[in-house]
Amino acid sequence: MKVITGSEMKELDKLVINSLGILAEILMERAGLGVAENILKYYPLEKYEKVLIVCGPGNNGGDGMVCARYLWDKDYEVKVALLSNKEKYKGEALINLKILEKLNFPLEKSENVSTFRDLLYFYSPKIIVDAIFGTGLKRVIDGFFKEVIEEINAYKIKKEAKVVAVDIPSGVCADTGQILGTAVKADLTVTFELPKIGHFFYPGKEYTGKLEIVSIGFPKKIIEEKAPQREYLDFNWAKKVLKPRKGYTHKGTFGHVLILAGSRGKSGAGALCALGSLKGGAGLVTLASTKTLQNVYCSLIPEILTAGFEENDKGEISYKNLKDLLELTKNKDVLVIGPGLGLSEEVKKLFFELISELNIPVVIDADALTHLSENPEILKNYKAPKILTPHPGEAVRLLKVPKEEIMKDRLGSVKKLSELTDSIVVLKGPHSIIYSPDGRCGISSIDEPGLSQGGQGDILSGLIGAFIAQGYEPFIATSLAVYLHGSAGRYLSKNLGPFGYTATEVAETIPKILKEITNDRP
Repeated sequence: MKVITGSEMKELDKLVINSLGILAEILMERAGLGVAENILKYYPLEKYEKVLIVCGPGNNGGDGMVCARYLWDKDYEVKVALLSNKEKYKGEALINLKILEKLNFPLEKSENVSTFRDLLYFYSPKIIVDAIFGTGLKRVIDGFFKEVIEEINAYKIKKEAKVVAVDIPSGVCADTGQILGTAVKADLTVTFELPKIGHFFYPGKEYTGKLEIVSIGFPKKIIEEKAPQREYLDFNWAKKVLKPRKGYTHKGTFGHVLILAGSRGKSGAGALCALGSLKGGAGLVTLASTKTLQNVYCSLIPEILTAGFEENDKGEISYKNLKDLLELTKNKDVLVIGPGLGLSEEVKKLFFELISELNIPVVIDADALTHLSENPEILKNYKAPKILTPHPGEAVRLLKVPKEEIMKDRLGSVKKLSELTDSIVVLKGPHSIIYSPDGRCGISSIDEPGLSQGGQGDILSGLIGAFIAQGYEPFIATSLAVYLHGSAGRYLSKNLGPFGYTATEVAETIPKILKEITNDRP
């Protein structure tokens, strides 16, 4: 399944209507019917007999009018509140307004917020349908419309009414999830054909409620060919891309991950990264660190190979090991570098010179990202695949912009960072985003607060390395690792507790998720 923006949905609409000749009236009819069917599903007549449908002047309002007609036909008591003069309704919305008039349907024109409030409290609906603004909204809501939305939200709380949004809650930006002045707080949102960015990204997600996706007649072929390369990474997606293991295999079949990580006080980062690679199925894992930590890692994880190097006075790998490290990279399939590596100038010099000499895929995480922030554009000179795994704070340093700017447009920010570094970038967080320089994008289906704990990023970087080592194309490898890591957290949240589980427990759960995926195949 793909995820799109409001403007991309508008282009798909035009294509379906103008190029294929599917009538806009048919699309609106199916949209309104889809909303009505979901209201019937979640809010049965026996408990929710009164419905107020609040219609703005655009196509979103037209969808609401169609919904009104179907609910009325199912014996709900329905009124339609028109927020604009009838002259402002055009096209398909006007057609459906005229149908309601011919049916002598109860239409209420709200001249101002006082008349709308009077209607709301006098009629006292159990359900309010938000059909005010759709996914095309870009401007800040103010004036009368802002007051109406605030009345709806206040009524919802006071009367414990249910609110259903048509396509997207009015006031949520479909492209970013940001709130355009104010927004309707929905219990249920019924969107059409494909989910929108704003349904998943905060704060818009908090306003969306439960999300239902309704097909309104777009041919699947058109969606596959014309919608952007932005995949929703869920169980069905993972089932398609995870390769089955069969036939004659051995440890060399599944690749060799080299990890450069760990320093005094940060030894756990290296161990967790190696554990992530093992649990992701890498055939061999070598963890390179200081000689002091080598024995520690051998005792912690006997399944890995280790390499110990001279350290500086801060307990970090010394720059003088550069030649030996380059030698160690030979015959390795991927390098994961950064977890707990250290932040000294010496390590920074080692990092930049090491990557300038490498010709294998590299996963750059944690301390290595901090070093990279000094000159992120340098990665354009590195021709092998690069994967960066920043959280928002690390993205701030790399892009040199305020955190607020990144959080307001996470999709735009991850794209900028990918273009700046010519790298695959994972912007971690709720519904993590993966963006590739070739324009492909993945949005994780997972939003698991319990994963907000130290060590989780180390597991993820090791996991990414594991799938690259196994021969997965780097973007697919990265996306699959993000999904599996999030799914392991979700599994633990359901079966162990909503939080308090550790990074080690997440890693140990990954084989369970792999089993669920493989067992679901025919």
